[in-house]
Amino acid sequence: MPEVLVIGGGAAGMAASLFAARAGASVTLLEHNEKLGKKVYITGKGRCNLTNDCTMDEFLAQVPRNPRFLYSALSFFPPQDMMALLESAGCPVTVQRGRRVFPVSEKASDVTRALSELMRQAGVRVCLGADVRSIRRKDDRVSGAVLTDGSFRPADAVILCTGGLSYPSTGSTGDGYRLASELGHTVFPPSPVLVGLETRENWPRSLQGLSLKNVTLSLLRGKKTLYTELGEMLFTHFGISGPLVLEASCHLPDPLSSASLLLDLKPGLSPDHLDARLLRDLAAAGRKQLRTELCSLLPARLAYLFPALCGLPADLPCSQMTAEQRRRLCETLKALPLGIRAPRPLEEAVVTRGGVHVREVDPSTMRSKLLPNLYFAGELLDVDAHTGGYNLQIAWSTGALAGHSAAGSTPYSAKDL
Repeated sequence: MPEVLVIGGGAAGMAASLFAARAGASVTLLEHNEKLGKKVYITGKGRCNLTNDCTMDEFLAQVPRNPRFLYSALSFFPPQDMMALLESAGCPVTVQRGRRVFPVSEKASDVTRALSELMRQAGVRVCLGADVRSIRRKDDRVSGAVLTDGSFRPADAVILCTGGLSYPSTGSTGDGYRLASELGHTVFPPSPVLVGLETRENWPRSLQGLSLKNVTLSLLRGKKTLYTELGEMLFTHFGISGPLVLEASCHLPDPLSSASLLLDLKPGLSPDHLDARLLRDLAAAGRKQLRTELCSLLPARLAYLFPALCGLPADLPCSQMTAEQRRRLCETLKALPLGIRAPRPLEEAVVTRGGVHVREVDPSTMRSKLLPNLYFAGELLDVDAHTGGYNLQIAWSTGALAGHSAAGSTPYSAKDL
């Protein structure tokens, strides 16, 4: 019976240890926190958006970084199998808006509890408070892990599932990057994605707390559109955040100075239709001030600020607006520019971009191409996705495949287990 050592007890580590044990390995999981799945507890604001009930093509379309690398892992353990696994463990799930999947209880602790029980039934040995200092290497293989207390845990295979650097309060230290690098792997420096953006302009800060719904945000590099989507965003003390902004952050170009944002505040109206509406509304408004009339189009706080963004006086009587001024107003409503100063720091990011170079990992097994008994899974890999349960499913799927492969089995559908 092969001895498999799983380092990291987050989503990927729990999946890896469970599937390795189910495939016949003797499994020990080392977790430096006081409990498993600490980051899982805060996903979906504690409700745990654990996956997304979508097809393979739909899933990969939500992965801006190295999507094809995930094909085998998602084929082996797709979202629907994760849903079935939890159901079988007494944790029923429900599909909500955007096909986001949550436990019926909407308690992340129920997901972790169900997986922990499955691991216990499979015979996984869990060692909490176990800090790994290094992975020992002998010839062209790894032989086990050295803990910070000096003890050595031998293994026939090691699976690294230590996560990234997001949410450091959950124990994310980035140690996995160091361990992978010490073993000869290329590690791209970590950077934040699914994170708010600091704007060059100051006016968004004056709207702190204001949420906009049914607007379209576009990210451009020069004239090329890198991302555009309809949805919701939020003004904050540093600039902008919310679902649209978090997703746009996954597509930021390098250098950042080449990036710009355009906000369409009226995506449901074409420029011609918007101009016709403005012409009609402004004529009916008479001597009403522009900032007051704009409250029929925009939230009041933004309406009062908006004339200045168009280069127009806020107290301009509507009846005195010229055709040129109306054109400027219409164009700004359809394409309000925003400059990006910087993404918010890693500590505020939902996930980390960067990590182990996927070209050095076999996508059909999650095995290192440099060391034949070393495996990787989860956020430690240079793969990330949009919000909606996709990042957790990446952790479940890569962990499941890595665990099954490390046990010495030939990959096939997880539902056959």
